[in-house]
Amino acid sequence: MYLKKSRQKNGRIQLSIAEGHYDKETKRTKTVNIETLGYLDVLEKEYDDPVAHFTAEVARMNESRIREKAPITVNVDPKATLAEGTNNRRNFGYVAFSKIYHELSIDKFVMNRQRYTKAEFNHNSILKLLVYLRLLYPASKKATHENKDMIFDKTDFSLDDIYRSLSFFKKHKNSLMLWIHENIKAAYGRDTSLVYYDVTNYYFEIDKPDEMRRKGISKEHRPNPIVQMGLFIDTNGIPIYYGLFSGNTLDKQTLIPMMDKILDDYGLGRIIVVADKGVITGDNIAQTIIDGNGYVFSYSIRGSSKEFKEYVLDENGYTGSNDENGFRMKSRITPRTIHVTNPLTGKKQDAEVDEKHVVFYSPKYAEKAKRDRAEAVSKAQEYVKYPEKYNHALNYGAKKYICNLKVDKETGEILDEVRQLIYFDEEKLKEEEKYDGYYAIVSSELDESAEKIIEIYRGLWKIEQSFRVTKSDIEVRPVHLSRQDRIDAHFLICFISLVLQRVLEMKLDNKHSTSTILESLRKCACSHIENNYYMFDYYDDVLKDIGMVTGIDFNKKYMRLIDIRKAIGETKK
Repeated sequence: MYLKKSRQKNGRIQLSIAEGHYDKETKRTKTVNIETLGYLDVLEKEYDDPVAHFTAEVARMNESRIREKAPITVNVDPKATLAEGTNNRRNFGYVAFSKIYHELSIDKFVMNRQRYTKAEFNHNSILKLLVYLRLLYPASKKATHENKDMIFDKTDFSLDDIYRSLSFFKKHKNSLMLWIHENIKAAYGRDTSLVYYDVTNYYFEIDKPDEMRRKGISKEHRPNPIVQMGLFIDTNGIPIYYGLFSGNTLDKQTLIPMMDKILDDYGLGRIIVVADKGVITGDNIAQTIIDGNGYVFSYSIRGSSKEFKEYVLDENGYTGSNDENGFRMKSRITPRTIHVTNPLTGKKQDAEVDEKHVVFYSPKYAEKAKRDRAEAVSKAQEYVKYPEKYNHALNYGAKKYICNLKVDKETGEILDEVRQLIYFDEEKLKEEEKYDGYYAIVSSELDESAEKIIEIYRGLWKIEQSFRVTKSDIEVRPVHLSRQDRIDAHFLICFISLVLQRVLEMKLDNKHSTSTILESLRKCACSHIENNYYMFDYYDDVLKDIGMVTGIDFNKKYMRLIDIRKAIGETKK
């Protein structure tokens, strides 16, 4: 770098700090302006000798740059020991999430709301810690607080402050989710012409159910009290909105309340709701149509009408039967009778809707159906042979294959008087096997092709994967909280964590899996050596790709604390 003096057209001399770079293509030195200092005649009013002053300043800058690039010497004492409780290890990978957190201006939302509280601690600092460590080191709030020194951000708050913050987060939950939605639209664009919806539940290891945590139909076939969670995501798999329901709420009862929320607050325009057969009811279909929206739902063949079953099994109309994979499909547009609740009487009445029915057969689906059913069939056959082994709590799927089954309500054991009468229902099994490999979809989108409807429906795997991520990588459960507001805040933290992860995956064009990304960011850590220097010991292709999309340099082996803080500060701009 050097001090550049340039005479302008007006005759005045302008001072600036410049630097010369050799251009290999033109084979010439190119001057780059680093900083414009001002006109010499103006600077003379502030400095006795501006040229001498800034020449010395440039010299100091050059010396500083040389020192920064110069190798350092680290003294190693072979006799040195660590004090008990020493932990010099800190994570740096979390800065990728810091970048997205601040791109979505979550910090601004929290700090603006904090102005109206009397809290002496920083809600934003707490939320960042809970989100970053939920992604990288999921644990209880207590364990998270104990690990707060794993990150370089300011964490001068107590465990009690964290618990107090949970009520604050719950209070602003809906506003914060809407804020995130609006900022996703602004920062990255968001396609909500299709929204995917599904329901899952999370169990709680408690003895006594309460108002929220109730006994219900557990997705994991556990006897514990559960809470139901409905979730909407967009076509990129990024969450839009979630809602919690008591554990005894049926999946199909959650859709309308959730739809009302996003239609009223989110202004999505006309949407097509894509969901599994668990939410398909006449009321849900009717309300979707009344709201001016569309739907693509899977449809239970085994639970359908005789006419629909005959349509499925009728080989007429199927195309693609010569496909090397054995895949074939057909479709039709036809009226279907649905049962809708009359809002005045509360009674069900028939209504007719025009639908597009898409049916397809896949040998892979047929094999999967047999595999999925095999355990239940095996259990049923064993129970018929050895009734004393019957366990009501562990009979999931087997019960329907046993005829004349009656159990003791107290013990769950098969009653003695029917043990000789029970038998395996071969007819039931044969009836189910007839439909193995067939899949049905019903849709309001009459003008869409069958191929397009199948493509739309197959996007539902993204929300199913999101649920798996929450239960494995992010570890939503177990929830070490009992107050309802804190439980809801816990799910909000997990929701935000999932949003950040999904945005990062989108930036990476879904090149890497969730687990792979989190594992690499977890390993991107450093240890303090001396003189405020930290040493890094891990770098891979995933971190390289993340660095390219976030502008963060993850491949340095040594960094000063000041440079680490500068890199973190850059993610907050």
